[in-house]
Amino acid sequence: MHRVLLVIEYDGTDYAGWQLQPNGLSVQEVLEGALAKLTGQRIRLHSSGRTDAGVHARGMAAHFDTSALLPMRAYIRGLNGLLPPAVAVRSAVEVPASFHARFDATGKWYRYSLYCAPSRSPLAARFSWHLRSRPCVQSMREGAAMLVGEHDFAAFRASGCAATDTRREIYSLEIGEDGPLIHIDVRGSGFLRNMVRILAGTLVEIGMGKRTPETLRGLLAAPKRTLAGRTAPAGGLCLMEVWYEGEWGRTANRQQRENCA
Repeated sequence: MHRVLLVIEYDGTDYAGWQLQPNGLSVQEVLEGALAKLTGQRIRLHSSGRTDAGVHARGMAAHFDTSALLPMRAYIRGLNGLLPPAVAVRSAVEVPASFHARFDATGKWYRYSLYCAPSRSPLAARFSWHLRSRPCVQSMREGAAMLVGEHDFAAFRASGCAATDTRREIYSLEIGEDGPLIHIDVRGSGFLRNMVRILAGTLVEIGMGKRTPETLRGLLAAPKRTLAGRTAPAGGLCLMEVWYEGEWGRTANRQQRENCA
């Protein structure tokens, strides 16, 4: 058996999320169907995590086992010939049998995008949250600085989150500007359900003057979901990259950056 790690890009607008769903088409279902056609085998993908309905990915990582003897480039070209336009495989690398896409991940990078203009943009609508007025980026940055490090992020998780340990480490939280777009880039060891979307919603409230940056200290000290901001819409969120260690991990990371540039 061979274990293969894929890096996948997708527009999640019209999908019920990454994970298999009983009542909706998921990205995982589409990929597993394409793998079955390519290999002639029933394939189960194991991902680095899950994305909710409407959330996108530039660098979702998932592995699978197969006895098919195919070169790695065949998985890229073959699968992309079978997949719908909204889903594509960006890289493929063979990994050790002990590897697991979820448990061996050492970090993730998410980006949340805001489109700030009085009028909506049809071209930006699928991949950003439209705000009719521009928030104060400096205030957002002041708040973001308080979130970097290891904290209890219980105030920033959805009610259905099953995690028993709510402590997570944010490596960096940067807010950049690109014309009408504001990008919130969050890099960390791992994330709770809806954590990045709630962080984004809370930072937007700070930028709009509805709360001060200092309120974030209280949310980290006495974490209660009801005290944090709204959950930002799914369409503005994108999983940019998942990181792995080891020689093969560095190869996968390099291929991912080269193919997703």
